Amino acid sequence: MLRFILRRYPLITLSTRAQVESKRAHSTALDAVRRIVQREGISGLYSGLESALFGISVTNFVYYYWYEWTRSTFEKAAIRAGRASKKLTTVESMIAGAIAGSATVLITNPIWVINTRMTARRSESEEQALPGAPKKAKASTLSTLMDLLRQEGPKALFAGVLPALILVINPILQYTIFEQLKNIVERRRRITPKDAFYLGALGKIMATSVTYPYITIKSRMHVASKDGPKESLNGSLKRIVREEGWTGLYKGKSPFGAVPGSHNTPAYFVQELGPR
Repeated sequence: MLRFILRRYPLITLSTRAQVESKRAHSTALDAVRRIVQREGISGLYSGLESALFGISVTNFVYYYWYEWTRSTFEKAAIRAGRASKKLTTVESMIAGAIAGSATVLITNPIWVINTRMTARRSESEEQALPGAPKKAKASTLSTLMDLLRQEGPKALFAGVLPALILVINPILQYTIFEQLKNIVERRRRITPKDAFYLGALGKIMATSVTYPYITIKSRMHVASKDGPKESLNGSLKRIVREEGWTGLYKGKSPFGAVPGSHNTPAYFVQELGPR
């Protein structure tokens, strides 16, 4: 698991920076890597890794705790109702995932606010520094947290909660698309494991394409200062489209499948690893 994260984290770093640097001229992924390595060294590609590892651990624990608690509640209700099987139905599984995902967002959002700021701050501080000025020391997770509380207050830890809650529908949307595509194939022939794999991947791509704009908005809310303009979710969407076009909503979307914030929704793992 750690090896997997270390391999993909540079892609998440590139995606997160592309999302929050709205005024930056467009550049290729390779140019962005060269710029980061030149300014910050290889470690720049792993900015915020420490908080991300902590966040993933807490996120997985919180998600599965609430998922199992909800599942247990549904199973007890099925037994009391005298249902033949206590196994969760598809709808109950979706509800359990939505409850667990929502609880995870509310509990772990402060960790991901700090992570986004650590990932994006290095580029901002480097650009704002005067030529020849000594480079600032890399901020730790704790120092980033203390700076945020001192300058913006506890409320800033919950920036971006609304779009994060909307993103909870991603695995539900993915499952729905998968089922619809599977039904189309099954009308012609029996579905194979290979078909299920490709249909699941297509379902994830389509679901992520629909919800990705909310990942962009969430990242920008995470780094917005208290002195910046206060915008609603719809206001942020309209401003990005007005200033940057529709492509602005999809900044940082990686062709390699690294979706920033995907570590915020462990429901992906339940959906992908669970029995079909």
